[in-house]
Amino acid sequence: MFQDSPIYDRLVAERGDVPAGVRREADRLRREVEAVMLPLRPPGVPGAVLPPPPAPSSQWQRVHQLPGAGVP
Repeated sequence: MFQDSPIYDRLVAERGDVPAGVRREADRLRREVEAVMLPLRPPGVPGAVLPPPPAPSSQWQRVHQLPGAGVP
């Protein structure tokens, strides 16, 4: 990417190749996330992923509680 760049070469020598390290870490995280997400794939459908759960409603909803629960 930065061929013939003495400044970049010196920075790599002093600090390491940060962009390459970031790419390696991103690849590692991608593989880890893929492994975690595998259970969400329906059997027999390669590459398919189940749809995400529905978003919570922004409307008021009744909450079921036992009698006397939440009463001070």
